[in-house]
Amino acid sequence: MRLRGWWICCVPMLAWGAPVDPVPSVMWAYYHQLFLANAPFVFDERVKLLAPPFAEDARQVPLEIDARAFKGDVVKILAWAELNPLPQIVDFQPMERVLPWLSIRVRIEQATPLRATVLTRDGLWHVGSALIDAAGGGCTAPSVVRTQPGWEDHLGEVLGGRYPRATFSRVKLHVAHPMDNGMVSGIPEFFINHAELRSDDNRLLARMELFPAVSENPNLAFDIEGPGPTRLTLRDTSGSQFEAAIP
Repeated sequence: MRLRGWWICCVPMLAWGAPVDPVPSVMWAYYHQLFLANAPFVFDERVKLLAPPFAEDARQVPLEIDARAFKGDVVKILAWAELNPLPQIVDFQPMERVLPWLSIRVRIEQATPLRATVLTRDGLWHVGSALIDAAGGGCTAPSVVRTQPGWEDHLGEVLGGRYPRATFSRVKLHVAHPMDNGMVSGIPEFFINHAELRSDDNRLLARMELFPAVSENPNLAFDIEGPGPTRLTLRDTSGSQFEAAIP
């Protein structure tokens, strides 16, 4: 099938040629317009969005986005939870040496379709989908971080390391931050909204925009090709900046 000059593949079709949503949702058309500006897309099984079938802790739900099938051709990766009150999760732009793979923890307010969309250099969005069940309340639950004495003294601390694999290294990081989403009475938005990964010679390797759906004390993981130290720079909505060196 050809749509607006694009070949659409890797997705089941209805008899009249419309793409079949693998996790049917009444919200897909809305988010297609809001986040993708109604650009050409394909539901694509090569974009793997891995999540547990049920959110045991709706405040800390692990997600893994794997678009390595498009290595070398990825412009950006967007992810969101369709039925969250604050749906956006991440805008991830892997560049030199960083594979199009990301692990992150998020908040889930209720059972919802999840989307990870990959923009390739030809202008086509490839959409990976998952469905997660949840008891609910992950976005409106009070922060656990703020109940811990002296949490302010550890704000922005980064723990983690590099773990070599066969052809790349996996960098895993834990950042101390409450990631307040503004949905708890009396506590305004206060979250890390920007991150950059750079090489030791200051070349930009990846850029990431984070949104309030990301869990408090964010856990992030990247896959990096080649040796050499890297540096992570983080900035939150108050303008504070944090840095961490990764040997």
